[in-house]
Amino acid sequence: MKQITIHIPDNKFTFFMELIKSLKFFKKVEAEEGISKEQTMQGLQEAVDEVSLIKVGKKRHNL
Repeated sequence: MKQITIHIPDNKFTFFMELIKSLKFFKKVEAEEGISKEQTMQGLQEAVDEVSLIKVGKKRHNL
């Protein structure tokens, strides 16, 4: 069995998923949501905040 990755514009995603699900030869159809820019920036901000707390001794480094 083969697997592919397809990048679909947000405004066409629902239509594309309906189309794919209507085809009988697909064994499994699943969508993988990408991480948005906002989620990436929030994660980076949380990391910076955590490093700042570690530097001033308010949080312990757990590696």
